[in-house]
Amino acid sequence: MLMRRLGADGPEVSAIGLGCMGMSDLYGPADDAESVAVIHAALDAGVTLLDTGDFYGSGHNEALIARALRGRDRDRVVLSVKFGAMRDPGGGWVGVDARPAAVRNFLAFSLRRLGTDHIDIYRPARIDPAVPIEETVGAIADMVQAGYVRHVGLSEVGAQTLRRARTVHPVADLQIEYSLVSRAVEAEILPACRELGVGVTAYGVLSRGLLSGHWSPERAAGPPDFRSGLPRFQPANLGANLALADALGEVAAGLGATGAQVAIAWALARGDDVVPLVGARRRDQLAEALGALSLHLGPEALARIDAAVPPGAAAGDRYDAGQMAALDSER
Repeated sequence: MLMRRLGADGPEVSAIGLGCMGMSDLYGPADDAESVAVIHAALDAGVTLLDTGDFYGSGHNEALIARALRGRDRDRVVLSVKFGAMRDPGGGWVGVDARPAAVRNFLAFSLRRLGTDHIDIYRPARIDPAVPIEETVGAIADMVQAGYVRHVGLSEVGAQTLRRARTVHPVADLQIEYSLVSRAVEAEILPACRELGVGVTAYGVLSRGLLSGHWSPERAAGPPDFRSGLPRFQPANLGANLALADALGEVAAGLGATGAQVAIAWALARGDDVVPLVGARRRDQLAEALGALSLHLGPEALARIDAAVPPGAAAGDRYDAGQMAALDSER
């Protein structure tokens, strides 16, 4: 397994991390036994970074990871946990809470559900507009000092917010959507990360399945799959986006790889400070994703990929208008 360090002050992790959200939430039904098998297969392959959120399945995801880690060496796993998103009993979203008291409260429950005495990277899932980022990061820093957290992380913040947070405590990494069809971070956010010594954990590298080569117009994303509400999956946009996936697949075939592997390898090629997260829910998906590690993209291949999927070519935003407006990273 190739290894990379998250930022100047962060932990060393596998070059590809496993995003566990879909095992509990948002992408439709999942099988717990298969999810545990995927986590085991990832660990056996050398994956060390597991990413979750305390609100994924309202705690189910953390409990699932705890089950998968029983009997495993905890010190060989880097647990990245997001907090702050609040939900109701029906699974709806009811806001964000990143007050210092909420940081301590959320952390206490995560430690119990995960069955561990510390979390390696702890981060607010979104910015709380009612709480200065300095207060939220300061509260996490207090938990670092107390030994309950090892590193501070952030998620979906812009360059200005990142700079403010960095004055309070070192930030290991920024988790943000970054893919062939979501490249806005390259303008200001990625340069700021590199200036400040902050790593990037890139989620959505397959644009939630659009670039995988396994999506089709017949594969309707209906409730409870949240992709049914995303602009890029709407009928008006889906055809154009799948055409991009087809073009990427043609480039991949010439490289002896799949479209998914090329999309992941492209993310890996953005720099040693970028660690893509793959949201595999089945062992065959994981095996395909890990195959990207052996795919080395030279200048010619990268040029062909850019020609197949030019920057800004995606039809539709990555979230709906309300969610886009709430993203600090999009301001």
